Amino acid sequence: MEQPDYQEIINEYKEQVRLLKEQVNELEDACKMKDSSLKRTLQKLENAAEDLHKANSELDDLKNKNKEKVQDV
Repeated sequence: MEQPDYQEIINEYKEQVRLLKEQVNELEDACKMKDSSLKRTLQKLENAAEDLHKANSELDDLKNKNKEKVQDV
């Protein structure tokens, strides 16, 4: 009589382990997606920062050229 009780407990634990493994896989997949999204966002931010730096440099060059023109006149 005790043997089936133990077997039932073992089967319940196996089922719980299976469910936990599924949950772990789902969480790992979600983390991978999030990491990928964060990498893309970081790359966009780096590109935007580079573009801003270039634009500021061009603006400074134009300001300097404008000052030179004003001084020459």
